[in-house]
Amino acid sequence: MTVKCIKKGYDLTVGKQYEVIAVECDGQFYRIIDDSDEDYLHEIKSFEVVKNT
Repeated sequence: MTVKCIKKGYDLTVGKQYEVIAVECDGQFYRIIDDSDEDYLHEIKSFEVVKNT
């Protein structure tokens, strides 16, 4: 799944698209590779789905 950041967060860029590696913690967080080039959990409310695969 591809998501677009809509809310500034730690190591996230608003408007940038990220690939979701996993949905975790009862669907409350996406695991993505953020701007630090590491995979971390980020709240789903910081993103909108661009492409759901």
